[in-house]
Amino acid sequence: MEIDIHSLKTYNELAKEGAESAASALSELTDIETRVEVTDVSLLSAADLQYEFDGREFAGVKVGSGEPLSGETVLVFDGEGRETITNNLVPSADREMTESAILEVGNIMVNGFVSGWANHLDASVDISPPDYVEGTGIGVLPETRPESNEYAFVFRNRVEAVDDSVGFYMLLFPEIASLERILENRTNGGIPREKLEVFTEMTERGATKAANNVTAMTDLSTGVEVNRLSFVPIADIPAHVSDDRRVGTAVEYTGTPSGYLGILFDPAAARTAVDALLSVESEGEWTDKERSALEELCNVIASGFIDGWANVLETSIRHSPPEFIADMGSSIMSPIIADIARTEEYAFMLDSTIRTGESETLQCQLFALPQSGELETALEELLVKRAGETDADPDAVF
Repeated sequence: MEIDIHSLKTYNELAKEGAESAASALSELTDIETRVEVTDVSLLSAADLQYEFDGREFAGVKVGSGEPLSGETVLVFDGEGRETITNNLVPSADREMTESAILEVGNIMVNGFVSGWANHLDASVDISPPDYVEGTGIGVLPETRPESNEYAFVFRNRVEAVDDSVGFYMLLFPEIASLERILENRTNGGIPREKLEVFTEMTERGATKAANNVTAMTDLSTGVEVNRLSFVPIADIPAHVSDDRRVGTAVEYTGTPSGYLGILFDPAAARTAVDALLSVESEGEWTDKERSALEELCNVIASGFIDGWANVLETSIRHSPPEFIADMGSSIMSPIIADIARTEEYAFMLDSTIRTGESETLQCQLFALPQSGELETALEELLVKRAGETDADPDAVF
C-alpha cells in the first residue's frame, strides 16, 4: 500500500471539518463553546494508545460505518466532560437518563463527523446505531485497535471547551482495505505504508538510544513512554506541544533527511537530570554551569536520536549545537514552525516521550520535524531489512 501525501492532506482537512461539525453540534445542544485543539492522521501502536488513555475514565459512543469508509468511530468524553454535558441536559442523576443523554449527543456529533466524509466522497455512508461505551483507558476503544507490535492509521481529534471543563476525543479507526482504497497513490511518488511503520520503529529505537545515553551520563533510570508518527497541519503543532513551561533546546539537523528537533524537559525533570550530572542540588535561576550541563545532555539526546536514522538510512545527518532555552513549549518550537511554514502546510511529526528518573511525571519530550520532501526521498531508498541497525557510534555521541 502506497500512501499519497496529497490524499493525507485532503483527509486531514476532512477530519478537522468533521471535528468542527461535531463541536458545533455540541455547542448547539448544550450552549458550551468549543474549539478543535488537535487534528491529525497518526500511525499509532497499542502502546501509544495506552499512554494517551491510561488511567482515565471515559464515557461516550461507538459507531460503525460502511463503505466507502468502513470502520469504527469512537467519541468519548473525559470524566469532567461527561458530568458537564449531562448536567446541562439532564439535571437528574438518574443513570439511565445520563446514558441516554450521552447517546443522543454522541450520535448527533458522530453523524456530523461522518457526513462530511460522505459528501466529499460523493457517496452514502451507512452508519450503525450508536453503542454506549464507558470505562477506563483503552477499554472504551474498538476491538479493531492495534494489538501489541502492530500499528494502525487513526484519524485523531481532540476538542476542548473554551470555558467549561469539557474535553472529548474522536477517533476514526478505518478498516485497512477501505483505507487502502482511499489513500492508495494513483500516480507516482507515494510512500509505502510498510516504510512508514519501519521509520516509526527506528525512531522508537533512536529514542531508546537517547534515553540510554541519559542513563549513562546521569545514572538515572529512563524509559520511552510514547512514540508516534503524525501527519499534522503546521498551524496545529503548538497545540501538540502545549504552552506549559519547558526547559531545553531546538536544533537543526542537515543531511537526508534534514529538519528540526525540539528537546523539551519539564522543569523538574531538567533539574533532576542536571543535578545528577553535576552531583549537586540546585534551585532558582539557572547558572552558566547548569545551562552548559543541560546543553551537553541535549547534545547526547539529539545524537542518539538522529544517529539511529542515519545508520538505517545509510546517510550522513549532522545537527547544530544545542543552546539552552527556558520558555513555554510552544514558544521554543515557534522558530521551527515559522521556518517550515514558509514552504509547507503540513508536516510529518515524530513525537517521543522519555521518562527521566523514578517518577512518571519527570519527562522529556522530543518533537522531530523532518522536511517532508526529503523524508520521502530518504524512505524511497530505505531498505526494510536494515530496520534494526540503529546503533550509534559512541564517539559521535560522547
